[in-house]
Amino acid sequence: MSLVEARASRARKPVEYEVTVDHVRMDTHDTATLFLDFGGVPLDYKAGQFLNIDPHQFPALGRLSAYLQEQKGRKEPQRSYSLASAPHEPLVAITVKDEEFIPGLTRYPPLLSPYLVHGRLTGARMKVMAFMGPYVLPEDVEERTEHVVHLVAGSGAVPNFAILKDALHRGLKLRHTFLFSNKTWGDVLYGEELAALERQHPDRVRVVHTLTRETDESRFGAAVRKGRVHQSLLEELIQDRDTCLVYACGPAITPWDRRKALETRTPSTPRFMETVLGHLHALGIEDKRIKRETYG
Repeated sequence: MSLVEARASRARKPVEYEVTVDHVRMDTHDTATLFLDFGGVPLDYKAGQFLNIDPHQFPALGRLSAYLQEQKGRKEPQRSYSLASAPHEPLVAITVKDEEFIPGLTRYPPLLSPYLVHGRLTGARMKVMAFMGPYVLPEDVEERTEHVVHLVAGSGAVPNFAILKDALHRGLKLRHTFLFSNKTWGDVLYGEELAALERQHPDRVRVVHTLTRETDESRFGAAVRKGRVHQSLLEELIQDRDTCLVYACGPAITPWDRRKALETRTPSTPRFMETVLGHLHALGIEDKRIKRETYG
């Protein structure tokens, strides 16, 4: 995306909407997709964008929100959730993963994500701020490349899933390689949907999974590899390194990790994003051909 496009995307002022949760689909044990009904109002968003939800609107979270604000010394901010839906779909969808709290490793317990995932919110009304974010395909993407590489881990698949669906729906002349890293097969989001898109568009879509904690990945088929995303796998999948566009989304070193590293004078452990960016650069893929979005 050019600087002009990025500025234009950021310049659109988000609008507050009151929406109804039409239904909730549990995708894994800790991840759910909420399908939001905007009441038929015209919507203008691009695949890959996100919306914000303010936790203060939910009375059930009042005590925990107050506690966290006292501990942190600041107001709890809105939370951002990538859209799992594409603009042509009838409902706007967000996929939310319940964040972990690990004593000694995680500084604070999560506030909003457990409520969205496990709160049985079908029929509930809520306010959202939408739509935002420059993690989208450029308008002239077909002039820039013929191959989009989706390099994602965990819930980082959410915006890329939307981008993939949108590109196929619009008939863009692009090939897509969707490289998806997870711990186990049970953690994979949109597994059936991705497989269906690959079957429907065999000349346009290739899906490859990597699983880091499965003992026998071979039982899931040839498209499932063992271990983390490594440089040789990227070398195998990306032949057109001078012309491809890479959309990478996944966990990165958090500001908390960086502060802790400074305090202890120990380097932060690279996470998915730092690792794959290093591999991409080692393969000679320039930063201008890499679009990234992180969480953590």
